[in-house]
Amino acid sequence: MDFTLSEEQLMIQQAAKDFAQNELLPGVIERDDAQKFPTEQVKKMGELGFLGMMVHPDYGGSGLDTLSYVVTMEELSKIDASASVIVSVNNSLVCWGLEAYGNEEQKKKYLTRLASGEIIGAFCLSEPEAGSDATSQKTTAIDMGDHYILNGTKNWITNGATASVYLVIAQTDREKGHKGINALIIEKGMEGFEVGPKENKLGIRGSDTHSLNFNDVKVPKKNRIGDDGFGFKFAMKTLAGGRIGIAAQALGIAAGAYELAKKYAKQRKAFGTEIANHQAVAFKLADMHTQIEAARHLVYKAAWDKDNGNNYDLSGAMAKLYASQVAMDTTIEAVQVHGGNGFVKDYHVERLMRDAKITQIYEGTSEIQKIVISRSILRD
Repeated sequence: MDFTLSEEQLMIQQAAKDFAQNELLPGVIERDDAQKFPTEQVKKMGELGFLGMMVHPDYGGSGLDTLSYVVTMEELSKIDASASVIVSVNNSLVCWGLEAYGNEEQKKKYLTRLASGEIIGAFCLSEPEAGSDATSQKTTAIDMGDHYILNGTKNWITNGATASVYLVIAQTDREKGHKGINALIIEKGMEGFEVGPKENKLGIRGSDTHSLNFNDVKVPKKNRIGDDGFGFKFAMKTLAGGRIGIAAQALGIAAGAYELAKKYAKQRKAFGTEIANHQAVAFKLADMHTQIEAARHLVYKAAWDKDNGNNYDLSGAMAKLYASQVAMDTTIEAVQVHGGNGFVKDYHVERLMRDAKITQIYEGTSEIQKIVISRSILRD
């Protein structure tokens, strides 16, 4: 098996690394403290093509493969997971869903602007009582003939206040269960659509997370994605690809923490020598490196499956489950290697540890990934 990145993929990886070092690293601690959205950095990511990486050039995208997207996510996440999750949502959940299942009118109206970074999007599935249980949608979209009337609340929405386009999953016919759910395109400014308070989060504090309220929002029928009742399938298909992006984010957080820990261990001295020379620390670094390499192979395999038209439900779930655990384990150990310095903000690892936790929760908790994996392996 050949795990070598192509020349183009290596160039993209280096471009993402340079951007992360030169544009994301300066001010990342201050943005985290202030919960400040990286507006200027997002604008530049759009100009570099990071916000529509897998979208066909006909619709303003870069036309790249999933693996190129994954290596970009990894490099950005080493430095700033708040910025990388914006890239992930716009690419995996919004642009991909619109390109795969939207009609031509929807693509021309929304996808082109999203892929170019002119605007960004949000994916709205979770609710106060419908996170992992996505079938229990309380948000309703009542069919009124040529339009829907949308009512309900969505929670924990990334890009909640900064997005211009929102893909909202809502229940149209409760008697049909998951077959009565639709996906609707909502625009900022529609009457009755309100953005709720910003969440005060443990990690990824620079990302823009809000609740959304819909009060008798009139949504034209032409804003429905796919046939009537396609919404639940749309959400699940979209999330399956989104897991690969979050797995790559987790991988990047882990790799970033490891690189900081290794650098620190080779500089910090204790008992007359660099702490990297003490077996207790050296073995921590060995475990980190091994686990990160294993996670990287799982993430790359999931991306490869997607690029080659294979079913990636299983590989994507395994990648997210394992990479998110590695992110937690590695960042905790990175703090430990730094000792007291790891507990203060100047050394970055405490922020990476806080950022790591969300990768086990959003776009399908680790428990949900185990359900996906177990069902897949027991089906044979």
